[in-house]
Formats: sequence, C-alpha cells, structure tokens
Amino acid sequence: MSETPERAEPSLDRIATIPNLLSLIRILLIPVFVALLLHPGTEQAGLVLLGVTAATDWVDGFVARRTGQVSNVGKLLDPVADRLALIAALVTLVVVDAVPLWAALLVVARDVAVLIAGAIVLARYHIRIDVRWIGKIATFALMVAIPSIAWANFGLAPAGLARVVGWTCYWIGIVLYYVAALRYAGDVANARRGSRSPRV
Repeated sequence: MSETPERAEPSLDRIATIPNLLSLIRILLIPVFVALLLHPGTEQAGLVLLGVTAATDWVDGFVARRTGQVSNVGKLLDPVADRLALIAALVTLVVVDAVPLWAALLVVARDVAVLIAGAIVLARYHIRIDVRWIGKIATFALMVAIPSIAWANFGLAPAGLARVVGWTCYWIGIVLYYVAALRYAGDVANARRGSRSPRV
C-alpha cells in the first residue's frame, strides 16, 4: 500500500471501465441477496448470490490489471463495494440468527474504524492509502466464511463440512483482517512523513 502519487496518469482518471461496472453491480446486488436471505425459503439462493457477489471482487481486480483499466475511482469503489457487501451480509445473517453476533461485531468494528480513519486521513491530509493484498486475502477468507457458517446454521447440506470450512476461514480471515488494519495504520504514519511503506 502506498500514498497516491502527486501526479496521476490521465488513464487513472477514467470512470467508465469494466472493473468499475463490476464493482457497481456488486453494490446493486446487495439489496437483492439481503431480500433473499430475509425471506423464508430463499436463504440458499441468497447465500449463492452472496458468494457470486464476493467472487466478482477478484474478477474486477483481474480485469483491471490485465486490461490496463486501473483507475482512481476503481481504487475507491472496489474496497467500498467489499465493505458494504460484507457488512450488509453480516447484519442480515445476525438478524436471522445464522451468524453469531460476536463474530459479526469483530468484523464490523474493524471495518467501521478503518472507514472512519480513512475518510479523516483523506479529508485532512489528502492521502489515499491503497488496499494491501493481506487485506484482500482477509476479505476473501471472510466472504467464504460467512456464507459457509450461515449455510450450516440454515441446516443446508452438507452442514458439517460447511461449518468446518466456515469457522476455519473465519479465524484465518479475522486475524489477517486486524493485521491488515495495523499495516494500514503504519502506512498512514509513513505517508504523513512523506515516505513510502513496502506493499504486502
């Protein structure tokens, strides 16, 4: 993760790109999978759609890099779409008793803290911190964990395997999530001093 360069390339200012469209679609799918999860009898479809929504995170990043469509808008829209989808899924699944409240709070508390800190840093110091790979891996692990735990708690087969996979991924993801938060804090400090920190 690094501080935004002082002079951005013209291509980075593009808005209408395929990766940005995919991120927007992820955001638009949030109310759809929330509605499916809340409606009795459509929980399985909601979890599948949640999984598809999470998978597009890796698709848009891959497309952006392979086609040279990385943009400043995308660097902001992609993590925002991730956070919104993750928080919406957690809140919904806690409401329907498919995910424990404490497990959701560990994720939401970290996300809220990072979002607030990021907004303050951007507004006050005009510094944007790029997403680290450790953060992306943590998010992916949690996006596997949450639907898997809910799948097991909804009693969908194979519930036993889903529970093992879910909680294994959850603990891996939550540890990496907080490690990433500490790395982001270090990046902010380094950026304020005008230095660059190594990416992971």
